[in-house]
Amino acid sequence: MSKPTPISGFPEWTPAQRMIEQFVLDRIRATFELYGFAPLETRSVEPLDQLLRKGETSKEVYVLRRLQADTDGPAGDDSLGLHFDLTVPFARYVLENAGKLQFPFRRYQIQKVWRGERPQEGRYREFLQADIDIVDRDTLPAHYEAEMPLVIGDALRSLPIPPVRIQVNNRKICEGFYRGIGLTDPEAALRAVDKLDKIGPAGVAELLAETAGASEAQAKACLALAEISAPDASFGDAVRALDVSDPLLDEGIAELTAVVETAAAHSPGLCVADLRIARGLDYYTGTVYETQMLGYERFGSVCSGGRYDNLASSGNVRFPGVGISIGVTRLLGLLFGAEALTVSRSVPTCVLVAVSTEEDRPASNKVAEALRSRGIPTEVSPSAAKFGKQIRYAERRGIPYVWFPGAEGDEVKDIRSGEQVAAAAGEWTPPRADLKPLVS
Repeated sequence: MSKPTPISGFPEWTPAQRMIEQFVLDRIRATFELYGFAPLETRSVEPLDQLLRKGETSKEVYVLRRLQADTDGPAGDDSLGLHFDLTVPFARYVLENAGKLQFPFRRYQIQKVWRGERPQEGRYREFLQADIDIVDRDTLPAHYEAEMPLVIGDALRSLPIPPVRIQVNNRKICEGFYRGIGLTDPEAALRAVDKLDKIGPAGVAELLAETAGASEAQAKACLALAEISAPDASFGDAVRALDVSDPLLDEGIAELTAVVETAAAHSPGLCVADLRIARGLDYYTGTVYETQMLGYERFGSVCSGGRYDNLASSGNVRFPGVGISIGVTRLLGLLFGAEALTVSRSVPTCVLVAVSTEEDRPASNKVAEALRSRGIPTEVSPSAAKFGKQIRYAERRGIPYVWFPGAEGDEVKDIRSGEQVAAAAGEWTPPRADLKPLVS
């Protein structure tokens, strides 16, 4: 077999990186559950008509097909695609199971998603997301939009990563403003402004004229709105100073003010109102979020989401929701690339039990079983080599302790300090800092 060629965009972490990822997921999961979110996992595929009905994603969806069509088999497999986010499958799940769910329904979901975009640093074609959503029947109070940043702030603050800043906006502000200045296609204007960081003000002005029919004055007004940013409710005064009026605009200012003030009371500095944040997906209708790690701003958002009112509906019944998603693979990929995350050892093992001779291996196995029964990660030496070689084996793998069974009593050695003491497998416990690998 020839040497395999890596496939870009499909990351495979080392064991040490995978341990860091699992540590991060455990912390995120614990925070989500502290806020009362219940776990959920949905299937990896959805009908293409569901995946493509909202947002500009058709070029990114991976279609699921069998290598050889089975004309006698079930029809429809060629109309399935891998989900590109977790919000669309969650909305479908709510519709299918509405009769079994208690509303408001709070769920978290940690799964892989797939997008056929160009791979680059921090962007992948297969990646892990950690989502939370709150969905209700018919109406969803706006206070849930203010809760989202609190959960994410606590989850990310529990991780050994740089501080984050959550940028928040409200689509009602943008849409109301665009209507107030006379634009007839607010969604086209939103999509244009969403590209501000990529193509700059001149490019956005040109795009506004081409796709939203904006005049030079209207494009200038859109860019003036997008320039407004404030860490407090003063953003509202800046918007009103532009002298544009619309009921939807006023509603959006009130809702975004509540989000910013709630976040400031919980964690000062966590949120900033930034009116250039638009989010490209069409299903957002209220507050939208993007999150940057300080020092990594050039890579864009590592956590984003928003309010959606029309994604899940059945007849006259709607299920409005609000959600936010941590791009776990994106976040970790950036930090791994900067060598900004380390783990104290590359294996979970805390103790290596030495083997004197192969005839004595059962005794070593018995020690290992006793240690494992007390929650101490343990493995037995692969061979009955000289003890020096067994110690070097432990050193190479980062295992801090080597256990030596003896006829007259066992001893355990901390191979970092060289200290060796008598020990009993039913009583000895390593320091808490050594029990599991430490991420820093």
